[in-house]
Amino acid sequence: MNGRPLSKEQIKQLRQLLITERVKCAEEIKSLAQDASKSPREASGDLSAYTVHLADMAADTYERELSMNIVSSEQEILYQIDDALKRLEEGSYGVCQQCNQPIAMSRLKAVPYASMCIGCQRVKEQKNKR
Repeated sequence: MNGRPLSKEQIKQLRQLLITERVKCAEEIKSLAQDASKSPREASGDLSAYTVHLADMAADTYERELSMNIVSSEQEILYQIDDALKRLEEGSYGVCQQCNQPIAMSRLKAVPYASMCIGCQRVKEQKNKR
């Protein structure tokens, strides 16, 4: 971006990227939530009257918890995408919310919902590691 505002064509392209990403994310959440809501027997396809082995139940529980954690992460990305679309409408999209410098176009294409430049994002991640 090099300090210049986004062109109308870039805004159009990035809006489409955000919308596409939002649809994929919402579909993933829906799919994972449906899978996680199934009982262990339904998930395995075993609808017989035999009991389920304790190890199988533990594995199923682990898989459901993992799916729900992924849903949580996807939900967070969905919020970030919605926030990016809002910033796009307000005209503040593409500007780092930390240092107010333009976010590189290559970063916006890779992570269209990015709210920080790569430098500020690195600093934030380093702080979170501690």
